[in-house]
Amino acid sequence: MADSPHIFAVDEAGFPQQVIEGSRQQPVLVDFWADWCSPCISLAPHLERVINDYQGRIVLAKVEVDDNMRLAGHYRLKGFPTVILFQQGEERGRFAGSRPTPWIREWIESHLQTP
Repeated sequence: MADSPHIFAVDEAGFPQQVIEGSRQQPVLVDFWADWCSPCISLAPHLERVINDYQGRIVLAKVEVDDNMRLAGHYRLKGFPTVILFQQGEERGRFAGSRPTPWIREWIESHLQTP
């Protein structure tokens, strides 16, 4: 995981506070990933680049699914990586699979709810 103040690991215990409640302050992008998943590995630098470009206006929470299977089940994830955007405590959108940086940036912009 990149050394960035805008990217953090989260587990099932911390998810309600760090992601759901945290998304009431700023949007939280959640990356459900696994270290055995090659698309997860290829997606990571693209997510990190986009998050760092936002300079704290949106943060990235990384959930390792093997250690958090109940969380993956709760969100009915069918494959990895799956990325979900939370804002104001609610899911705003999701995508699965590896995507390039420009696609991710456009996807975030199209799903963010502006007040």
